[in-house]
Amino acid sequence: MKDIVSEKEELKVFLDGAFRTMDNVLSQHEAELRDREVGTVNYVGYGIVRVSGLPNIRADEVVLFPGNLQGLVFNIDPEEIGVILLGPSAHLGAGDEVRRTDRILDVPVGEALIGRVVDALGRPLDDQGEIRSVKRFAVEREAPPVMARDPVTVPLQTGIKVIDALFPIGQGQRELIVGDRQTGKTAIALDTIINQADKNVLCIYCTVGKKASDVAKLIADLKQYKTMSYVTVVVATGDEPPGLQFIAPYAATSMAEYFMSTGRDVLIIYDDLTYHARAYRELSLLLRRPPGREAFPGDIFYIHSRLLERSTHLRKEHGGGSLTSLPIVETEAQDISGYIPTNLISITDGQLYLSPRLFQKGILPAVDVGKSVSRVGGKAQLPAYRAVAGDVRISYSQFEELETFSRFGTRLDDATRKVLDRGWRVREILKQPQYQPIPVAEQVAALLAVTSGSYDSVAVDKIRDAEAALRKTMVEKHGDLNARISAGEKLGSADRDILARAATETALSYGKEPESADR
Repeated sequence: MKDIVSEKEELKVFLDGAFRTMDNVLSQHEAELRDREVGTVNYVGYGIVRVSGLPNIRADEVVLFPGNLQGLVFNIDPEEIGVILLGPSAHLGAGDEVRRTDRILDVPVGEALIGRVVDALGRPLDDQGEIRSVKRFAVEREAPPVMARDPVTVPLQTGIKVIDALFPIGQGQRELIVGDRQTGKTAIALDTIINQADKNVLCIYCTVGKKASDVAKLIADLKQYKTMSYVTVVVATGDEPPGLQFIAPYAATSMAEYFMSTGRDVLIIYDDLTYHARAYRELSLLLRRPPGREAFPGDIFYIHSRLLERSTHLRKEHGGGSLTSLPIVETEAQDISGYIPTNLISITDGQLYLSPRLFQKGILPAVDVGKSVSRVGGKAQLPAYRAVAGDVRISYSQFEELETFSRFGTRLDDATRKVLDRGWRVREILKQPQYQPIPVAEQVAALLAVTSGSYDSVAVDKIRDAEAALRKTMVEKHGDLNARISAGEKLGSADRDILARAATETALSYGKEPESADR
């Protein structure tokens, strides 16, 4: 009898424990079900889906689809939600489940990204393993307030004479590079990156909409010139969904802002925002946003302004770093008055216009002096350069006006011929091969030689040789002067005499230009 009672008690204890365990499990599942919102895919398009359900969803929130596919909430309409997809969606179909994540889109940031090639979500595309980063920044971040910004006064040297002399760029500036396709826009960006090798400036190159083969060549060039130790490449090729192309510039800017917040100087290049605008137009039309001019939605200006306003030079109490941006935009048939180019011109602090006419003549870089401008100007030039650049700008502007006029007449007075002769030499000295950025002190010496008249006796086709000899002399014999110019010291009369003597010595090695030379 006692055995039966003890067995009943043991059974009772066992059942009580089992029921308590089951209650705990059920309560946990009930809590999980209460906290998770699940929606349903109604429609799948190219790069977008429409979802029903999810009554508490927020704008710019990340949602998850089957296969761990991420999406970004774009439209919140009364009956359904428009989501842009951030990955391939061939496996997705109507009726699939959609889950909230309760987080906004973010990307990894930090030192681990330097030297890496990543996609728009910060995932590695190279063969260097996972990116180990402990910090993440939101893709969409507010631009620094006006009171946190400092004036742009420190130059960012591109190593390209025509830009550094006539259209100087400062750290924290936004300078647009605009022109038809195949006119050298990317070449200017690459030369600028190469020139930052010893300048303690980090570079982020964001490609949007380019062919994968072009991106591979670009990365190969960066590796060839040993720049990857201070460069991060963010890639969104034309083969990828438009959602990734749309978020790529914002993600790249967040990566750059981390370094700026730590007091570093950063250069970011968006190549190019024409394809970015087209990706946004595609997404907007698929999600039935009202089209406007050229079928772009009404907020097309805002998507670029909120991106480029994040570039600035911070005050010391806010970190003291800077973010300089070089957005690239493509024109069609030299139409600089197109919708997207004019939008970007009004947002940025100046533009470099690359002319197909100059490119076809072999005047490289093909920067059109008449249509290019830097609204920061001489404030971001070194003092030595500022003393020389004014003469270059004046003489070159006079030359361009007279060159066209001179073609209509055969007789020219001595003053006009002198201006033309000087202008041809200035144009020749401003020519520069790709991947050969020039240090600022050597640029100053070459420009002073041609504007002061030291090279007036040098044949136009020998100017480049004389320039090379002068640069060699500056490196071998005047290293101290080079260092002082680079350090920001002004040119004294003694310094000008040194540069004049060096220019005269190199000019003596070359013959005079024949009177009947064909120009």
